[in-house]
Amino acid sequence: MGECDMKCQAQIRRAKLICCVVLVAASVPVAPVAAQNQPVSLKVAAVQFRSSSRIEENANRMRDILGRLAEDGVRVAVFPECALTGYRKEAILSAKAEEVASAEESIRGLCRQKKIAAIFGSVYKINGRIYNSAVVLDSQGELVERYAKVYLAGEQWFTPGNHISYFELDGVPSTVMICHDERYPELVRLPAIQGARVAYYISHESGLRQESKLAPYRAQLMARAVENRVFIVAANAPSDPKNLSGSHGQSRIVNEDGNVMKEASFFGEEILVETLPVKSAQLQRPLKELMGDWWRQGVESMMKNRRRPLD
Repeated sequence: MGECDMKCQAQIRRAKLICCVVLVAASVPVAPVAAQNQPVSLKVAAVQFRSSSRIEENANRMRDILGRLAEDGVRVAVFPECALTGYRKEAILSAKAEEVASAEESIRGLCRQKKIAAIFGSVYKINGRIYNSAVVLDSQGELVERYAKVYLAGEQWFTPGNHISYFELDGVPSTVMICHDERYPELVRLPAIQGARVAYYISHESGLRQESKLAPYRAQLMARAVENRVFIVAANAPSDPKNLSGSHGQSRIVNEDGNVMKEASFFGEEILVETLPVKSAQLQRPLKELMGDWWRQGVESMMKNRRRPLD
């Protein structure tokens, strides 16, 4: 074969190789860079809500608040732990499952009518068990998640939950945790590795008389945000100024860098509203370090068991 023929054959091989690379690249779906990096504006509200022991009254007030927030363009509204029933042990034990279900259904109807998503604390009674649950409703009134508090703080009348929460709400991968759960970083880290960008937190934390707990409560949420690069929307119950009963207020919205964007007072029934610039992302660093395999196994277990019914 002459030198000219050899050069021609080499050029043909290079042309074929280039063609193959182009075809392979074209066969792999790649989202546009702009679509990957463009933030989604998610308008959220943390509702600092004082519950009574009357379920119907609580539901009526929650629907009224949701209606007003929907008119203001809020897409997700968050209420405290046990907002629907009240947090007192007596109110929880005496709550009838049928009454709770009816109240939840009325809130679902409002979400459907006003096109607003809601997360609120409720109790769930089944098979002789009582769960301290977070009800997650989307803007169509559909039940997206019923998560039960995994790490109880001595409430022996409750049964611990059976799964870590991961769901999509208003187009944003998210998670939810309840009160004492905030002390356990894995409940946010595993969802964040999977792609969660917002962690919703509902609580009825200790009261103002336990002053030593207030700074740690705040620090824990800030840590969960910055270590996982997620926004946190936290709704807590306020304190009663007459006798300091109840919780201590200080509902807050935390930026993904760990800084508090907005925070409520101790005593008021306040509503914090903020528009979050949410970008699509997955927490990758833990997978690249010493415990990467361990975290992968955790994420696999979370995804396998998510939305597991409470029974």
